[in-house]
Amino acid sequence: MLDLPTDLPADLAPLSWLIGVWEGTGVIDYETDAQHFKGEFAHRVSFSHDGGDFLNYSANAWLLDDENPDTRTPLVAEIGFWRLVRPMHEGDAGPGLLPAPGSSPARTADDVELLRNAQGGFDIEAAIVHSDGVSELYLGQIAGPRIDIATDAVVRPQHARTYAAATRMYGLVDGHLLWAWDVAALGHELAAHASARLARAE
Repeated sequence: MLDLPTDLPADLAPLSWLIGVWEGTGVIDYETDAQHFKGEFAHRVSFSHDGGDFLNYSANAWLLDDENPDTRTPLVAEIGFWRLVRPMHEGDAGPGLLPAPGSSPARTADDVELLRNAQGGFDIEAAIVHSDGVSELYLGQIAGPRIDIATDAVVRPQHARTYAAATRMYGLVDGHLLWAWDVAALGHELAAHASARLARAE
C-alpha cells in the first residue's frame, strides 16, 4: 500500500520523493567523430506541485571552468510536467482550456494502487521542453525510488542540432538524487552523455 502524504493528490504519491530543489554537480562525457565533449557542470533541478495530479519540473545546467571556479557558462534550461499514466476521467479538464465534462470522486491511494504495472511499479510520462526549442515526450516507469524513462517522441525546431532519442534514469541513493542521461545526438547512436549527483537544497 502507498504511504500517501496528506497534502498531495493521490496520483502524486509514487512521485513524492522527487519533490524539492536539488543541487550538485555532474560530468559530461560524449564523443562524436569530430569532437569529444567532456567537462564538469553545475546542476539545479526542481520538482514542485500546485495541487494538480502532476509535478512541475525545471532544471538548469552550467558548464564549470577548471581554471576559474567562479565562471559558469549556461548549457541548457528545461521545463516540463511529470505524471502517472492513467485513463482520463469525467472530472479531468482539457484539452486546452475546456472544462471537465463532468465530475468524479476524489482519487484515493486505493485508486492509484490499481495502476501498478506487472513489474510492481507505475507507468509514468514526462513532457520536457529544452531552452533550445527541443521537446521530448518520455515514457517509462517508477518503481520505488528509481525512475527509468525513454523518449517516445522528440520534436526539434528547424535549426536545432540533430537530436533523435534519449533515456534518463533517476534514483534516490543515500538521500541524494542520482541521474544519468543517454542521448542519440549529432548523428550518433544512443550513448552515455551526462550524469550527476544532487543533494536537497536548504
